[in-house]
Amino acid sequence: MAVETTTDSARTRTLEAFADTIVPGSKRWEGDRAVAGASDDAGAVEAGAIQLLEWDATGLAGGLDELARLLNEHTSEYAREHGLRLDDDVEPFVALDFDHRTALVQRLTAPGHPEKQFWVLLTLFSNMAYDSAAHLHTAEAIAQGHPGLLALGFTPPDPDGVWRYPAHSYGRPLARLHPGTTPSGSPA
Repeated sequence: MAVETTTDSARTRTLEAFADTIVPGSKRWEGDRAVAGASDDAGAVEAGAIQLLEWDATGLAGGLDELARLLNEHTSEYAREHGLRLDDDVEPFVALDFDHRTALVQRLTAPGHPEKQFWVLLTLFSNMAYDSAAHLHTAEAIAQGHPGLLALGFTPPDPDGVWRYPAHSYGRPLARLHPGTTPSGSPA
């Protein structure tokens, strides 16, 4: 496992704070600054928001440094407008309390904001990490106790790793099973 550089750590904390604003979680340890602790349960950060954002499949990985930089610039401007003194020990967005983080994210994602598309993408991926664990194999995520899938009540697979639903969601089968369907549910 690679050790994070100072820049990576600053970027990670900033993006974690953003993801935590979207799906709040409980602090991971005493003194956790990125996660504000606005919830008693695990949120987007513990669900793997950073891993999802850094995944090449998202198309965002190459721009994360710039997004973190922009977010901190917007935060400094926001703090000046509101007369806030930010703690210099952490990045500007991380220094904001949860209510101010929320207000700034609302501003950045509002209709008409020139960078709205970038902030909405970060928002969507933060949600996606929590509610679908898109960066993980679903059966593995459930086995590892993924907080979002557990909170949503996602049904675990059968012991062989295959999902079967003996009770139909509409109370009846919607179609007859094709005679060539294999035991695993695959079509012939």
